[in-house]
Amino acid sequence: MYKNVIILGAQWGDEGKGKIVDLLTKKSSYVVRYQGGHNAGHTLYVNKKKIILHIVPSGILHDNVVGILGNGVVISPIALINEIYSLEKQGIFIKDKILISENCFLVLPYHVHMDVSREKSSEIDIIGTTKRGIGPAYEDKIARRGLRIGDLRNIKQLEIKLKEILYYYNFQLINFYKSNPVDYNSVLSEILDNAPFLINMIADIPEILHSAIKSKKMLIFEGAQGTFLDIDHGTYPYVTSSNSTAGGASIGSGIGPLNFDYILGVFKAYSTRVGFGPFPTEVFNKLDDYFCKQGKEFGSTTGRKRRTGWLDLIMLKRAICINSFSGLCLTKLDVLDYLQDIKICVAYRKNHDIISTTTPLFIDNWNEVTPIYETLPGWNVSTMGINSFSDLPYAAKNYIRRIEEILELPIHFISTGPDRKHIIILNNLFDI
Repeated sequence: MYKNVIILGAQWGDEGKGKIVDLLTKKSSYVVRYQGGHNAGHTLYVNKKKIILHIVPSGILHDNVVGILGNGVVISPIALINEIYSLEKQGIFIKDKILISENCFLVLPYHVHMDVSREKSSEIDIIGTTKRGIGPAYEDKIARRGLRIGDLRNIKQLEIKLKEILYYYNFQLINFYKSNPVDYNSVLSEILDNAPFLINMIADIPEILHSAIKSKKMLIFEGAQGTFLDIDHGTYPYVTSSNSTAGGASIGSGIGPLNFDYILGVFKAYSTRVGFGPFPTEVFNKLDDYFCKQGKEFGSTTGRKRRTGWLDLIMLKRAICINSFSGLCLTKLDVLDYLQDIKICVAYRKNHDIISTTTPLFIDNWNEVTPIYETLPGWNVSTMGINSFSDLPYAAKNYIRRIEEILELPIHFISTGPDRKHIIILNNLFDI
């Protein structure tokens, strides 16, 4: 049985990771978020009850699990506290089950203001951010000017830092973006109101995780977004501001890479992405409407309609290369149930060349590739809720086996619906 498991998306996010994290944390002690912020959104269905999480780790819904926000996460105090209280209204009490690294950077109102101002500016190309302030918060981290959770313990020093930071932001907001400045007293008041709540959650995360590993406890590391939104390996600049690939789990939690036993890549039976950026297999019109309706492809964080397309195996090959996946989880198989034919991208054509192993590295090169498809027959029968591979229609089995054949990596889990019970376990590596 594997003890330390990373679960992350192999596409552009929204692959259904939350459900899989929830499933695999049943016997774990900790679930660790290691990057991103409240721009993420994980939708779970537990006993037909819909639960949406943003920054709270998905596996925390189990009574035995403690949720950890590692140093790689950026935290909006208001967003975290509101999410905790929102869950309490649903009868889910987690306040005493969350631990936060003191090195987590804070997302504050001036970050949001800057994010919105940039997206509105006609002088800057639109990226399509969630306007949650995540990018500016990570900028502060890299520029070594941001505020961290640990700063809440020394308010006098925090006040000095905050004045310097707001001078930096307000100069830009007023002079470049022609926007209103952010009020210092308002931001400070918000910080002071929320500080006691957060201070009680601070813990030495590397020490806790190291002790858990020595005690042979099971740990789940939960990625946000997906592989191709990674700041270094994604479709830059249309990416998030953190490392959403497997390497981010070590950096964003504070434990060494040799401690991880298994890396699970989660991907949809088709493709989606939110916002702008390259998307070789994108579809439009009736087929796009079909995917959006059947797959409920609207963001759980923003409500934005997702762009949809056929499954791209060249991108998945690249994701396998970058993340060294141990195995795969295919989600939303049931969305394909009533398609006559199903396409999978098996190569790209660039000019007169055929590329079957890797994706373009620079944004300009994405415009030069077109997908080459292999068409498989659909099955025209419902697979919703099936939890045995033998019960799947022949064409669905063929579709799954063909993906494994091309990717040369086993699919260990298949999701056939939104509920945690709608799962086919092909290899019970985790004794669940």
